[in-house]
Amino acid sequence: MEHKKTVAKLLLAVVGMFGFGFALVPLYDVFCDITGINGKTKGRYELSDAQNMTVDEARLVRVQFTTSNNESMPWEFRPVVSEIKVHPGKLMSVDFYAKNPTSRNMVAQAVPSLSPSQGIDYFHKTECFCFNQQALGPGEEVLMPLRFVVDKALPKELKVLTLSYTLFDQPVVSEVEMEQGTFNLQIAAH
Repeated sequence: MEHKKTVAKLLLAVVGMFGFGFALVPLYDVFCDITGINGKTKGRYELSDAQNMTVDEARLVRVQFTTSNNESMPWEFRPVVSEIKVHPGKLMSVDFYAKNPTSRNMVAQAVPSLSPSQGIDYFHKTECFCFNQQALGPGEEVLMPLRFVVDKALPKELKVLTLSYTLFDQPVVSEVEMEQGTFNLQIAAH
């Protein structure tokens, strides 16, 4: 009888550990949203005409761009410029270069991160290659645009923002789907 109670307790503990393991990712996402850590940037930002017209010409903020590839991603991936100075409120545009040096079709997803994390609420992407997966054939290369605004409400002590992208390999679509353009590569905005 004592063994049955012990086995039941152990089984309950195992089930609890599995349940906690599955809940850990959503809990971590909620924790990151609340605390602002992990540097996750927000999705697409829509500019109003009033926001687009007022620029803080008296202030400059340095925005740095860095890239890295996940260990399984062989693409060349880099920002065209590594740093720019921006006036808060001004719509800016930069490009990122990617090339698939392999002999096969590949699909990539870029995941952004901004530091310091206090700047996340003030960095607004109106267009970003990270909103969609990127499909490139063998040897293909592409310039991928990023359009953004640094909000005029950015705290004065934040003078440098660093936007980093990590590029991940995604499952490949078939050649027929790629030629016909019948694949749907859009995913949730980051």
